[in-house]
Amino acid sequence: MKYKLLAASVLATLSTSALSATYQLTELGNFEGAKHTYVTDVSENGHVIGLANGLYNLPIDISYIDFTDSLINTAYDREVDTFELSDKQITFTLDDIENNDAIYTNADAHTFMVRFLSNLSTNFEYQKIRSVIATRYNSGVITEQPLFDIASVDYEGLTRSTSDFYNAVAQDGTTVGWGSAPFDKITFIPEGETEEETWFTRDFIERGIVISEEGIEVPLVPEFTEYGGTSQATDIVATDTGYFVVGNVSVSIPTERQKSLTDNCDGLDEPEMACIESFNSRNTRGIFNKSAVKWTLDSNYNVVSTEILGLALTPKEDENTNPFISNALAVNKNGVAAGYSNTRYFDRDSTILTMPAYFKEGEVVDFLEQRDEWQGGKALAINDDDIVVGFATKRIEGSLRNKLYYHDINTDTTVFPEDYFISSNSYANDINNQGYIVGEGEIGQSDNSRRSEAFIYKIGDDKIINLNSLLPCYDSDGETSFSYKMAEAKSINENNEVFGVATKTVEKRDSLGEVVTDVNGNIQYESVAVAVKLTPITDGEVENCKAPDAEFYERNSASFSWFGLLLLPLVGLRRVFSF
Repeated sequence: MKYKLLAASVLATLSTSALSATYQLTELGNFEGAKHTYVTDVSENGHVIGLANGLYNLPIDISYIDFTDSLINTAYDREVDTFELSDKQITFTLDDIENNDAIYTNADAHTFMVRFLSNLSTNFEYQKIRSVIATRYNSGVITEQPLFDIASVDYEGLTRSTSDFYNAVAQDGTTVGWGSAPFDKITFIPEGETEEETWFTRDFIERGIVISEEGIEVPLVPEFTEYGGTSQATDIVATDTGYFVVGNVSVSIPTERQKSLTDNCDGLDEPEMACIESFNSRNTRGIFNKSAVKWTLDSNYNVVSTEILGLALTPKEDENTNPFISNALAVNKNGVAAGYSNTRYFDRDSTILTMPAYFKEGEVVDFLEQRDEWQGGKALAINDDDIVVGFATKRIEGSLRNKLYYHDINTDTTVFPEDYFISSNSYANDINNQGYIVGEGEIGQSDNSRRSEAFIYKIGDDKIINLNSLLPCYDSDGETSFSYKMAEAKSINENNEVFGVATKTVEKRDSLGEVVTDVNGNIQYESVAVAVKLTPITDGEVENCKAPDAEFYERNSASFSWFGLLLLPLVGLRRVFSF
């Protein structure tokens, strides 16, 4: 079961008509090396894992860059224009970066180079950098958990070129996730040329991994390993004899796609893997056919079986251009998995949708009724009673919106609870065995003013409850407006503790981690995302805060769309990374 937290003793009385519980909010820890921290999963025994985003002091390698090249000069000219539009004078030159170590001493220069490289993420002649890392939480201390990154040969520390997605933790602290291989800086001479070029390549695009609490690492290598293959590990459950782990793996490449790769990625004009990466990044579904999978591991972390769970459709012989994909995002102790799969539109075979699905006893079932205009979505969690939760997509008031749901596999019934308002995007992230669901939804009717706020919902109630309404109105001094706003609830257990993400206002820091001041020397402030725990107060009372929206904006005047910065797990890594 993925994400599991909430207790009956307090929540038995939690409903839309009678509220008898409030929550105490506690930050889970501090991580000096990054701007934002997030929770991705929590075990019933209290193991907490997550992510950190917005790393300070990202390493920049300038040794290979030609500073006379038009790409970087055009980017610098635009940077100058941006400063002038803000009535500021730029504080560095390209010569300062090339010859005067400006990227180590000037935050503006460092930010410029980070942005420049980030905008060239699909150009493999330039360094690759990533700003998200996997983390473990332990008694207020947050430590990094590298998945596949290694020490750099060009600068101190890790390469910081990998993408890390740390997804789930079992009861004994065994964790799973997936990540990319680190990029290597290589030299390459194109056919017919004599001068060496610098390129950045890696061995594989993505690979699942199991990590024991003691640090034993077990990469989950797919059987289909052409161009490195792919695998993802998204959830884990401990069993009497070991573990169930679910995710997806590459199983083949469509024949027409393979023909294009063979014709174009011949290793003559560019390194073969750079060409493969380009094809993969340009196509929404990538280059591989991928299937949901369930691995069974014994207690010593040996993979004893690999079950390919399949698709909710059968590809036709002439459907050999675009990949087909399914993925298992959650599994329960019964071995029933849930996630999503490509499937056919109910009255038009040629139209392929990605719909929520569950995987049970050799069947792949996409359970939403397409005739009700549902045209997409995912299942994000499943409890031990085989109740699935997630989100589904349909057009509402002229725009595609996501709506939370729960589906009972045993009765084949799907319910869409009432959320904040009719066109609010909402997501159910977790469900516990008592039928309590947590997630988040948008508040604010205007598209320009929408923001995410966490909720809790009990199966059978009328509508969701905003968790912020169960938090204090004021900080401990009784006067200052409460410093946190719960943006997302990620996990709920049987002890009535909710783990998630809140925003708060802190001193603003630049890309080198230094506090930012204005021209008059006054410290500036910004909103950041922090990982938090909500503990129920059994004898508490719900406080009636006055003008909550006004208070929120007053104390978060520097607020921003923080979830857009991560694009991954605040909507749980499970929602954002579709394939």
